[in-house]
Amino acid sequence: MTRSLRPLPALRTARGFSLVELLVAAAIGLILLAGLSTLFVNNTRTQAEIEKTHRQVENGRYAIDLLAVDLRNAGYFAEFNPTLLATPAVLPAPCSTALADLHAGLALAVQGVDDGDAGLDCLDDLRAGTDVLVVRRTAACIAGQAGCDAASGPGPFFQASLCNDATELNSPKVTDFYALSLDTAGLTRRARNCSVPAALRRYKTHLYFVANNNTAKDGIPTLKRAELVADGAGAAWRIVPLAEGIENLQLEYGLDLAPAGGDGVAELTAADPAKADGCAAPACAAGNWRGAVAVRLHVLARNAAATAGWVDKKTYTLGRKADGSSNDIAAAGDPYKRHVFQALVALPNPAGRRIP
Repeated sequence: MTRSLRPLPALRTARGFSLVELLVAAAIGLILLAGLSTLFVNNTRTQAEIEKTHRQVENGRYAIDLLAVDLRNAGYFAEFNPTLLATPAVLPAPCSTALADLHAGLALAVQGVDDGDAGLDCLDDLRAGTDVLVVRRTAACIAGQAGCDAASGPGPFFQASLCNDATELNSPKVTDFYALSLDTAGLTRRARNCSVPAALRRYKTHLYFVANNNTAKDGIPTLKRAELVADGAGAAWRIVPLAEGIENLQLEYGLDLAPAGGDGVAELTAADPAKADGCAAPACAAGNWRGAVAVRLHVLARNAAATAGWVDKKTYTLGRKADGSSNDIAAAGDPYKRHVFQALVALPNPAGRRIP
């Protein structure tokens, strides 16, 4: 009697998947992998855009805050009251390092150049069509004190007199009330007791401008500041990058032009005070700038990196032009996202001194 042979259980369980089953499994795996890859790429791209936006907002706000802080200190000269100075016959050249022009600039806490580059040879790579802001003041701290610059070496330095005698505060000449020098030589003004030297402060002139590049030919517009520094040969300008992606800076000034000295409140807003209120003569231009008591800041910030698939078709309004028309910046049509930042900054030092 013969028996039929049956496959052993171990052999039956050892059989693999069929070719069809493997192909189906591979197809499902590829579909899942494609979905996960797409999700990962989209999330990465979204995160990159969020980071770009954060950097843009951070740079725009930082630029506004930096300008606002300096403007609030504009016209600060310690114990010296610059309203005693005569208004200069002509506007001081912003880039001039001559000591005579530095003295003339003391009467003008702020000054600006509206959409131009004439006489701005000290500003390298200035972006066309943007404004330039000049802020003049002294340091809030006394040179040589902890946390402040040293009271030696190159300046410029400013010294306000507190000595009430015939050679200083009782002198008929306002120029005896203070001293301004590129170094410590000639700073002979005295303290209240008239026996020891008065405190020294660093004299600061800052020129804010927008450059086409942060570093050479990188194509990233950047807010920069030219700082007046002195060396053994005289004075020079040091350029300091401040905020990347700042593409445009436009300014409007609140002017107190009341003939009796004003009350510190602006009754006129102008993009170019030198031409405001029918002004044409150089002396009138200087007088208008002296009446600046507030500044409205308009900053256009741009992403430093392009966004794939994006085309900027927006028009941005940055205040008004000198002729009163809207200052519209046409759509760039490029792959960079932009945002406008604005602020109105009062100038407490020049405005407060105009209050009767």
